[in-house]
Amino acid sequence: MENKTKELPAGSGLERKLKPRQMNMIAIGGAIGTGLFVATGSSISSAGSGGTMVAYLIIGIAVYFMMTALGEMATYLPVAGAFELYSKKYVDPAFGFAMGWNYWYCSTMTIATELVASAIVMKFWFPDSSSAMWSSIFILLLLGLNLFSVSIFGESEFWFAGIKVVTIIIFLVVGVLMILGVFSNDSPGFSNWTVGEAPFVGGAFGVFSILMVAGFSFVGVEATAIAAGECVNPAKTVPKAINSVFWRILIFYIGAIFIVATLIPYTDSNLLGADVDNVAVSPFTMVFERSGIAMAASLMNAVILTSILSCGNSTLYSASRLLYSMALSNHAPKVFAVTSRKGVPIYAVLGTLVIACLCFLTSFAGDSQVYTWLYNATGLTGFMTWFGVCICHLRFRRGFAKQGKDLSVLKYRTKWYPYGTILSLIISGAVILGQGYYAFSASGVDWYGILVAYIGLPIMIALYIVRKIVKKTKIVPLEEMDLSRKEIEGSL
Repeated sequence: MENKTKELPAGSGLERKLKPRQMNMIAIGGAIGTGLFVATGSSISSAGSGGTMVAYLIIGIAVYFMMTALGEMATYLPVAGAFELYSKKYVDPAFGFAMGWNYWYCSTMTIATELVASAIVMKFWFPDSSSAMWSSIFILLLLGLNLFSVSIFGESEFWFAGIKVVTIIIFLVVGVLMILGVFSNDSPGFSNWTVGEAPFVGGAFGVFSILMVAGFSFVGVEATAIAAGECVNPAKTVPKAINSVFWRILIFYIGAIFIVATLIPYTDSNLLGADVDNVAVSPFTMVFERSGIAMAASLMNAVILTSILSCGNSTLYSASRLLYSMALSNHAPKVFAVTSRKGVPIYAVLGTLVIACLCFLTSFAGDSQVYTWLYNATGLTGFMTWFGVCICHLRFRRGFAKQGKDLSVLKYRTKWYPYGTILSLIISGAVILGQGYYAFSASGVDWYGILVAYIGLPIMIALYIVRKIVKKTKIVPLEEMDLSRKEIEGSL
C-alpha cells in the first residue's frame, strides 16, 4: 500500500513527493550538462590535459564542501528556497533578499539562454526551420513539466539525467577500449600527454583561467538543497544525494577529460572551436566518430538537447521555489506563495517563465547588445551563491555553539568543519575576484571588459545595501539567531 505524502504546514502548501531515486538524479543532473559535453574541449585546448584535470578537481572539491555545508543546513531545515531562508535567518534579512533575487534573476536569464540554445540544436536536423517555433515548443514543454505536479518534474529529471549518465558511461567504456587499441591499431597510447607544452599548458595561469569555466559547468548543483523542501524523508535522502555529487563529478568529469586528452591532442583546432551550435566538434562526438560509431554527431546532438532541456527544467523548478520562498519571507509579492491543489506554486512558475520569455524575446527583436549585457550580468551569480552558502554555514555553526546547542541534533554534518567550508569560501572568492583577469594586460586596462565581467557583483551589493537601508536590517546576533525549525513543524 502506497504511503500518503505529508503536506507542509498551513501557509506553505507544498507536498513531499520527490523520491530518493529522483533526488539522486537531480543532484547529478545539476552537475552535468553542456559544460561537460562541449566546453571541456576548449578547456583542454587552453590549459592542456593536466591543467584541465587539476582545475576541474579543484572546483569539484569546492563544490563538494559547499554542498556538504548546504546539505547540513538543508537536512536540519529542509525548505523550498533553502539558501534564501538560511541567509535571512543566519546572516541578515537584507542578505537573504539579495541572495534570493540575485539567484532568481540569474535563473530567468539561464532559462532564456537554454531556449535559444535548444532552437540552435534543433537546426542541426532542421536547418531551415524557425527558431521561434522550436523555442515556443520547448516553452510549452517546460511549462507542462513544472506546472501540474512536483512528481512530474522529478520523473522528467530522472530520465533526462539518466540519458546523460548512460551516455557518459558508454563514452568512458568506449574511450578506454580505444586507448587499449580494441577499436583500431593506431591507438595514440599516452603520447598526447607529452605533445608540445602538455600536460600543463600555460602553467598555473592556465589552470586558473580554467577554474572559471569549470565552475560554470557545475553551477546548478545547489538545486538539490532547494528540492529538499519537497522530498520524502529529507534527513536520509538529502545527505545521500549530496554525498554522491562529488564522486560522480570525480568519475564523470575527470574520467571524460582523461579520455579526451589521451585520444585527442590539445593542439587539435576542433577542440577550441567546440560550441553548442557546432556539435560536430564536441569532444564526445570526435571520440565516438573515431571509434567508428555510426551517427555519432546525431547521437551527441540528441544528448546535448536533453542536457539543455534538463537544465531549463531544473532551473525553472529552482527559480519558482525560490520565488515562492521569497514570497513567504516578504521578499516578494504574496501572490507567488499561492499553490495549486497538487502543491505547485503556480504563479511562481508562470511568473518566472514569463520573465524568462521576455528576456528571450528581447534578443529575438534584434537588441542583442541588451541581451548580452543581461547575460553577462549573471556570470558570477553561481559563485556568489556558493560564497553566500559558505558564509551562512559558518554563521549557522557559530550560532549553534553560542547558544549551547548539541550538535547531535544535526542528522547530517559536513566533514572537516570549518576547514572544508573555509576552503570552498576561498576558492569561490578567488574565482569571483579573478573573473575579469583578461581585462588586465601590459598594454593597459580594458574598462569595458571589466564592466562586463564584474557587473553582477555590484548588482548583488546594491540589492543588499538598498534593502538594508530601506528596511534598516541588522546582522543577526549569534545569541539571537533563530535556530528553530518552525517552518517544517508537522511536515516530517
